[in-house]
Amino acid sequence: MSDRFNWKIVWAAFLVALFGWGFGFYGPPVFLQMLHAQRGWSVSAISSAITFHFVFSAILIVYLPDAYRRFGLPRVTAVGLVAAAAGVLSWSLAQQPWHLFIAALVSGAGWATLSGAAINAIVTPWFDRDRPKALSTAFNGASCGGLLFTPLWVLVISQFGFTAGAALIGLGMLAIMLPVTAMIIGRNAPLAVAANAAPGRSRGQLFRDRGFFTISIAFALALFAQVGIVAHLIARLAPEFGTTGGAWAMSFVTLCAMAGRSVIGAVMGERNRRVVAAANFAIQALGTLLFTFGDGPVPLLLGCALFGFGFGNLVSLPPLLLQREFSGAEVGRAVALIVAVNQAVFAFAPAVLGILRDLAGDYTVSFALAATLQGVAAAVVLLGRVSLRPKTLG
Repeated sequence: MSDRFNWKIVWAAFLVALFGWGFGFYGPPVFLQMLHAQRGWSVSAISSAITFHFVFSAILIVYLPDAYRRFGLPRVTAVGLVAAAAGVLSWSLAQQPWHLFIAALVSGAGWATLSGAAINAIVTPWFDRDRPKALSTAFNGASCGGLLFTPLWVLVISQFGFTAGAALIGLGMLAIMLPVTAMIIGRNAPLAVAANAAPGRSRGQLFRDRGFFTISIAFALALFAQVGIVAHLIARLAPEFGTTGGAWAMSFVTLCAMAGRSVIGAVMGERNRRVVAAANFAIQALGTLLFTFGDGPVPLLLGCALFGFGFGNLVSLPPLLLQREFSGAEVGRAVALIVAVNQAVFAFAPAVLGILRDLAGDYTVSFALAATLQGVAAAVVLLGRVSLRPKTLG
């Protein structure tokens, strides 16, 4: 297979990330603000449904490599695309808060098959030495998903209503992505399945590895903070910028994420990737502190820039750390496991930060907790340095 076709795979993964994050990650914060403003449902109730969306998808992600082996990468991806579209439509049709939990079963299934483990499964079988560049390019689709979809959801829902807007965007995604899945991702299913079926240590053995454990804990804490902030950021910024302005600020965050991923990719090289990860967490913590205590557009936008700089690296760094520290036969299973575990942890972030917000009356306590967790994550990822096993990139 030619290098040119390999890069077609990267761009197909870019589109999967674009729509996957646009629907499964950046959609719920907009839905939270819309449902709270339009239907008067409590922030804690809506964010609890968002938590369920992430928890259910985390359970499915654990078994994603098994699904690829049994059904094939393109089929699983196609089913995920349909579930993502149907899930958002289900959110729009909810008439009571508890209906959101039923909708989350569908949207969670879509997010599970289009998230970080899926991007890694699509790209990894075709790259080794160039894997950082390939994964960074593919994961930039996630940042573009936030840049595009956050204001798009607000615009389309305000113009056409939630249900019609969800149907319109969902059908557009399927019209683009089902052919891409069949023609590009589908052509690579045999090798992709073979890569996912590679032998290695069991899930339990990986958990007992100190290197894996410290990577998982550090990124779980950092992602808990990040997802919680994302779920509530539009609501946090709305008093200063309005809902539309808050959505554009979220797009600014994702624009900074693309810049941050490019900078990290350029400076990382063969340096200790754990040190890079710790610095990334620290930068985000500074941005979060500005959200916590900042007042006025300047500190809040600076917070968006700092928080956004480290934003995209939280999904692209774990596969690169794992590639550096584990054998090639274990990387696929380790990536799927770490994504699932991390998501099971950060799934509770929207609900926890929402409850704290309702109890305190503002977001000071919620965002202070997030900043603290980012600082702890920086310390934990550095603790694993003593257990590194050198791995030569072939």
